[in-house]
Amino acid sequence: MIDVKEIQSLIPHRYPFLLVDRITELVPGEKIVGIKNVTINEPFFEGHFPGNPIMPGVLIVEAMAQVSGVLGFKSGQAGNTVLFLSIDKAKFRKPVVPGDQLIMEVTLLQQRRGIYKFSGKATVGDDLVCESDFSAMITDREI
Repeated sequence: MIDVKEIQSLIPHRYPFLLVDRITELVPGEKIVGIKNVTINEPFFEGHFPGNPIMPGVLIVEAMAQVSGVLGFKSGQAGNTVLFLSIDKAKFRKPVVPGDQLIMEVTLLQQRRGIYKFSGKATVGDDLVCESDFSAMITDREI
């Protein structure tokens, strides 16, 4: 298990944009499972949507990408910055609301010269809430 302190040592994201609380499973070079505990205190709920808080779908995909960044670094990739390159086949099945525990499972499909292709799915309980393919690059370049 990887806790939030170690996650922060691996990826550059910080509050309010760190969207993964814990890694529960990791097979370097293959797959990873992470958790995001969704609370009403999330800053995005103030405007999305007042009186009917729903986690934005793009942030669910971002959370999966952050989990995949941990997988990349734990798979031996050198660098300090993770950059999104593409999002494909994103589908949102059910809303994610305060009190939900978002479980993100990401599988590495391909890796070549610091560019990674992933397939991810996010669930709450037994319900699939989001699935997407995406790619990212890990680099030493400063942004």
